[in-house]
Amino acid sequence: MVQELRSTMPKIGTRKLYYLLEDKLKEIKVGRDMLFRILKANHMLIKPKRQYHITTNSHHRFRKHKNLIGGIVPIKPEQIWVSDITYVGNRKNPMYLALVTDAYSKKIVGYDVSNSLCVTGSANAIRRATKSRVYKNNPIVHHSDRGLQYCSDQYQAILKKSKIKCSMTESYDPYENAVAERVNGILKSEFIGHNNNLKLPLMKKLIQDSIQIYNDIRPHYSCYYKTPNQMHKQKEIKIRTYKSKNHSKNILTVV
Repeated sequence: MVQELRSTMPKIGTRKLYYLLEDKLKEIKVGRDMLFRILKANHMLIKPKRQYHITTNSHHRFRKHKNLIGGIVPIKPEQIWVSDITYVGNRKNPMYLALVTDAYSKKIVGYDVSNSLCVTGSANAIRRATKSRVYKNNPIVHHSDRGLQYCSDQYQAILKKSKIKCSMTESYDPYENAVAERVNGILKSEFIGHNNNLKLPLMKKLIQDSIQIYNDIRPHYSCYYKTPNQMHKQKEIKIRTYKSKNHSKNILTVV
């Protein structure tokens, strides 16, 4: 049963596996703790691997905006969007994934894959996000780091045209853009894996399929194990928030 689920979500963790398989596991009297033991005995527990590649250049001439979402917990979809860029290629074949994620539902609402860090990729992602809007009358705050891509005239013009307020991190603390960082990590660790030697057309297809599975199938702990698309279709559920070890404010981290 686990192998069948991992055929589409190769690195999905044990808690989410238990949630998806709970009814079937109860029939054979397997609880969560036993599932952990079974996976451990069969060397099927997921060991997270961290990769780090700098994609942010905040030393530029463009205006940097204030953080407008500090301490704010979103209560409905399309209230706060978070954006980030992550590295998905290798030295011989550099590729970058630009994402726009809804902070409430954790749904990826816009993305683009390119072989450059220029503003085009981020601009394509936010354009796709604005075209996919469901609640067109909701005022949105767009939050990102202070990278050149997001501060550029081209990107700011798209936000202004779409009547979206701009918010940015004011320090180098990763918790200031925790949701975006976490979603990047999920796609890289659970879906893309070591497929960083693909050519750009194949990488685009892999990421397209991964985002579809992420939005439609993968449950999220902070959303009470609902999928991003299920969360995005309602606004009654209050999302889980967490306190970081070094902060007194609520941080939206685990998804």
